[in-house]
Amino acid sequence: MKNVLEEKLRGKNYERLFSLNNPTLHRFIAKYVELCNPDDVFVCADSPEDFHYFREQAVAHGEERKLAIKGHTVHFDGYYDQGRDEKSVRFLVPKGANYGAYINAAAEGEESEIPNLLRNIMQGHRMYICFFCLGPNNSEFSLPSVQITDSSYVAHSSVLLYRPGYKEFKRLGDSPMFFKFLHAEGELEGRVSRNVHLRRIYIDLKNDAVYSMNTQYGGNTIGHKKLAMRLAIHQASEEHWLTEHMFLMGVHGPKKRVSYFTGAFPSLCGKTSTSMMKGETIVGDDIVYLKKKSGEMHAVNVEKGIFGILDGINPKDDPILWKVLHSPSEVIFSNVLVTEDGKVYWRGAGDVPKKGFNYSGEWFLGKKDAEGNEILPAHKNARFTLDLKSLGNVDPELDNPEGVPVSGIIYGGRDSDTWVPVEESFDWVHGVVTKGASLESETTAAALGKEGIRKFNPMANLSFLSIPLDRYVKNHLNFGRDLESPPRIFSVNYFLKDAKGKFLNEKDDKAVWLKWMDLRAHDEVGAMETPTGMIPEYDDLKKLFKKVLKKNYPKKEYVEQFKLRVPEHLAKVDRILEIYRKIPNIPKVLYEVLEKQRGRLMAAREKFGDYIEPAKFHVVQAGERRVKS
Repeated sequence: MKNVLEEKLRGKNYERLFSLNNPTLHRFIAKYVELCNPDDVFVCADSPEDFHYFREQAVAHGEERKLAIKGHTVHFDGYYDQGRDEKSVRFLVPKGANYGAYINAAAEGEESEIPNLLRNIMQGHRMYICFFCLGPNNSEFSLPSVQITDSSYVAHSSVLLYRPGYKEFKRLGDSPMFFKFLHAEGELEGRVSRNVHLRRIYIDLKNDAVYSMNTQYGGNTIGHKKLAMRLAIHQASEEHWLTEHMFLMGVHGPKKRVSYFTGAFPSLCGKTSTSMMKGETIVGDDIVYLKKKSGEMHAVNVEKGIFGILDGINPKDDPILWKVLHSPSEVIFSNVLVTEDGKVYWRGAGDVPKKGFNYSGEWFLGKKDAEGNEILPAHKNARFTLDLKSLGNVDPELDNPEGVPVSGIIYGGRDSDTWVPVEESFDWVHGVVTKGASLESETTAAALGKEGIRKFNPMANLSFLSIPLDRYVKNHLNFGRDLESPPRIFSVNYFLKDAKGKFLNEKDDKAVWLKWMDLRAHDEVGAMETPTGMIPEYDDLKKLFKKVLKKNYPKKEYVEQFKLRVPEHLAKVDRILEIYRKIPNIPKVLYEVLEKQRGRLMAAREKFGDYIEPAKFHVVQAGERRVKS
């Protein structure tokens, strides 16, 4: 083992690695140094000079290009490598294990493809070895991890997104409990991965390892994003905590109160924009770990940065992000359009330039690809990467090793015809079943495939599960049982439309929904009890619209937005039941809660008709809990 490492790791790189007293780490690195056969190896020890080196290497190797604004660079993925490739994600599971239809388990013996594809794949490349900590350092939430990659872009992105972990590995000592990520770009053509047909992402749950090859897109290559999330979901299930696809934010209420909310939304459904609301503070926009501490749910942001979607970001709706994306700071853009003067354009950022450079090379208005499809100036899944501390609204508790107590959980997706803009569940079980486990959303450009298809996506996490769905739902139900005061569970819907297809909500209305949820979490306002949950009273929203947004809120808008759409809700119950009845071992309580909801809907329709105005429902005073799920 040492002979292999001595040959490739010279001088300080060898010393840095063996300053970490971890034979499991050394064996893992030696195995893939020998197999991948890079020209040389750089070991990152988390010094400022190391991080600067990644920036320099990314530009020197052409993986990033400098832009007009100081500190800004741009990266381009290959034309056919623009999103998470779910079909190429394969799990290595124990022989005979059945993880269900939602997990793409590798066929028996398929793991032999890994060494075959990796053999000499880094020849002519430099290997970078980086250490990170998922969650705050020196915390019970901490999960140390090592990233091996031959992409300076991946290394640079990871430094922006994750807390440094070299010292964490020193603290870890010889423990074998850490996550392992290996990424190889493969053969390059024009600085992008050439053999995308051989794109593979293998997830080894037994050995806490991920192997990614012949791809550059961040969601497939930055191991600590959704790849690490899959490993963490598996570990959390074993250890009775939760890993969730959620933002984490501080909502600022009366008397300088800050209440922390998590929120699960599929990609391109308002997740980042919610967590970045003006006047509130952000802890994280994507992934959280949830644990019980002294009878409360506590949460941490796994990351310290944002790998966010640019689509639609504009100065009116996203003033904080807009400012950072136009100011000197360290930002990596990807798959945008770059104009001759080094400025960037993404969809919704203003007038479309007539020409520039993008993920297809030199671009001009009307350009088409080999299949005759018009090439957009910027990809719908164009991204930005930055450190959260670049923002003016980062919450001071970001790196608290204890995490923050959670007051509420929010579920939201793209839903044009069913859910009201904001609703509270009756209790923890009702919320888990009817909000989280029943979440549906229209597909978007963040994953490869068709757009606009309504898809079942429980807890906005289906694509990232590494355990059977029945166990995942059961874990959520069980998690709330011994919490002294479980967080309130809410649903939101920013995409409700009228009969003509016009959105019923303004983009900034979500600021009001957040304030109402904060008041409900502290029992400071009442609500209307409907068959599906608790909705706001008009007078409370009217006051909040005036206070928060300085605008009037007509009663007719409230009635249209918050009326109960009985046929659509019944159809949803039927869809969700049909899905779960095909899945073995689903907890019986899920069916019971959904059938009770159907019964309440049927009774309401019998009394009031298909579409029921809020005034028909009973007012529940603040602090009063009535319906049991």
